[in-house]
Amino acid sequence: MRERTQLDNAIRGYRELEQGVTDNLEMIKMAEAENDPTLVAEAEKAILGLRDLAAKREIESLLSGEADRNDAYLEVNAGAGGTEAQDWTQMLLRMYVRWAEQHGYKAEMLDESPGEEAGLKSATVQFTGPNAYGWLKTESGVHRLVRISPFDSNARRHTSFASVSVSPVVDDDIPIEILDKDLKVDTFRASGAGGQHVNKTESAIRITHMPSGIVVACQQERSQHKNRAKAMKMLQAKLYEKELEKREAASAAIEAQKTDIAWGHQIRSYVLQPYQMVKDARTGAETSQAAKVLDGDIDMFLQASLAERIKGREEKHA
Repeated sequence: MRERTQLDNAIRGYRELEQGVTDNLEMIKMAEAENDPTLVAEAEKAILGLRDLAAKREIESLLSGEADRNDAYLEVNAGAGGTEAQDWTQMLLRMYVRWAEQHGYKAEMLDESPGEEAGLKSATVQFTGPNAYGWLKTESGVHRLVRISPFDSNARRHTSFASVSVSPVVDDDIPIEILDKDLKVDTFRASGAGGQHVNKTESAIRITHMPSGIVVACQQERSQHKNRAKAMKMLQAKLYEKELEKREAASAAIEAQKTDIAWGHQIRSYVLQPYQMVKDARTGAETSQAAKVLDGDIDMFLQASLAERIKGREEKHA
């Protein structure tokens, strides 16, 4: 049913584009016959808007990877920069949550580790909606921020780093073998605000998969059993992503995940001072609208990186 809904939406989107072009061309003909330049201009403007929408639909049609239609886990981790990096990690997480809200995706916080003074050391969010993983998968890597530090009394410019890791939510019918003997399970008290129960019992779960070294944690639910179930789903997702990486050609985004969260490894830079600029190192896509980007307007980067990845795949097979 989910696949059928996505296919219905794709067909409906194509038909709406087709109808929009037809209607506006008819409007232009009528306006020219009636010598109404204002109506002609409105129809031409509408067609330009349809052109941009058609470009987006074209990119969406290329989301054909094995797990592109799945929901996604997105994990952010602070890198070099101390409190600055932890504040940047929280800003980065907010950017993705705002993007999700603008596109009708549900964002559910699964785990977070607050910084000592401000921001976050790390956090994991699940994004639920059509093609969530397909859109976000190229965001994996190191993100660099340059700004005047709000934590520096001398108002000096600081550079901070945070890493992003994206994994697909694995469907229950995809077999991922996880042996109990390979798991180390730790329980701890949930951090942050909570009710009478959440901070008084060891309901939070941390699972370490010994062969791969993958660590996942969940503290959202009040029940230890529910937190364990969600953590196991996250572990399945990370193991599945690892398998996908083996099958697919190594990409810049995947290589970026394996490097240090520091200078020279960033996939995108966000500069707020002395000028405003967000630039993607992989695609060359850039904009001076840094505030809009940090408020969730990242579609141009998602589309550019996805198109670049598809282009590279086509060149490889040419």
